[in-house]
Amino acid sequence: MPAEFVPLDAASWPLFERLFGPGGAQGGCWCSFFRLTGPEFKAAGRTGRKEHTRDEARAGRPLGLLGVVEGEPLGWVAVSPRADNPRLARSPVAASEFSGNVWSVTCFYVDRRGRRRGLAAALLTAAVGYAAGHGADAVEGYPVTAGDRSPADLYHGTLGLFTGAGFAVVEQRGVARALVRREIAPAR
Repeated sequence: MPAEFVPLDAASWPLFERLFGPGGAQGGCWCSFFRLTGPEFKAAGRTGRKEHTRDEARAGRPLGLLGVVEGEPLGWVAVSPRADNPRLARSPVAASEFSGNVWSVTCFYVDRRGRRRGLAAALLTAAVGYAAGHGADAVEGYPVTAGDRSPADLYHGTLGLFTGAGFAVVEQRGVARALVRREIAPAR
């Protein structure tokens, strides 16, 4: 599936809004779950989460990439500096001691029209390139690993998706999760 990968910013916001629909995908998250603390996320509500993400996009903060196929937004991958995701610091699944400029892949969303066509894998590859282009030393992810996983947890990505993109398992985290990392060679 040939796709164009577009960073989320003020210009691409309408595509993101169209992909996520009026509800904001995943119960009105607007891909702000990791970018807000627990109390902030709860207090913001659906409307506040949308405003938060839109404000960050307008400010030019790296948030992630849209997968656009023939003009239609069909996929999303959240990838940004680890430090921009305060929930990761408290998460036993995402705890990491890697020093340097680490970026995190925290979320995937693929519209049903883009599923089973390789779009998630293409988004992950594009996310690594995007992070590398912004000086990342490594990209981490927190995929689900267990065979008996809830469809609701698939927004983290699967272990096979990450290992297929060159990520190494750093550590199994609990029964159904892992910390994975792909180090990025310095540009010559």
